[in-house]
Amino acid sequence: MRKGSEPPGHGAPSPGGHRDSTLKIAIVDESPVRAAILEDGLREAGFTLVERIGETRNLLARVYALDPDVILIGLENPSRDVLEQMFQMSRAVKRPVAMFVDQSDSASIEAAVDAGVSAYIVDGLKKERITSILDLCISRFNSFARLQAELDKAKDALEDRKIIDRAKGVLMKARNCTEEEAYALLRKTAMNENKRIAEIAQSVLTAAEMFK
Repeated sequence: MRKGSEPPGHGAPSPGGHRDSTLKIAIVDESPVRAAILEDGLREAGFTLVERIGETRNLLARVYALDPDVILIGLENPSRDVLEQMFQMSRAVKRPVAMFVDQSDSASIEAAVDAGVSAYIVDGLKKERITSILDLCISRFNSFARLQAELDKAKDALEDRKIIDRAKGVLMKARNCTEEEAYALLRKTAMNENKRIAEIAQSVLTAAEMFK
């Protein structure tokens, strides 16, 4: 799969109801009959880039080779081992995943959510439902991705603040200056070197460690 490639942000319907038929969709199902239901529903909705993976051996490598935008998985009475294999794949590929199972329990549903499965459908494999489930899958995936990006940004900002505060403490002690003066020095250096303040602060901490 393309490293750093973006998940599909355009697959869900627009306000006018138009779907992007250029999405590449992978169907993972060892049952030809079940796979045909998924494929027929997609093709009737105008999706033409549909590929089936008919066996789960070396599944992750097969998915990476195909590099789909969305993954639809069909399972009949899956064992714990099979489910865990699918969940591991979902965690790895960072793509919208919809999983159709005939039977399930609360523990499996919870595990699916933890694994990042965007839609976990129990006893709901009907051709006429495929496109609405696909839309739901992509929408949920993109919503979660946005939330995760915001969380990561907040964590980075908090970590930067901790580094800057520690660097200010080092400068205040070394230069016998106030907190405001220490921050002003960090900011001026960052501007002069065209770097982020947190980068300069980390350099200060690294230098301080060397001279201990």
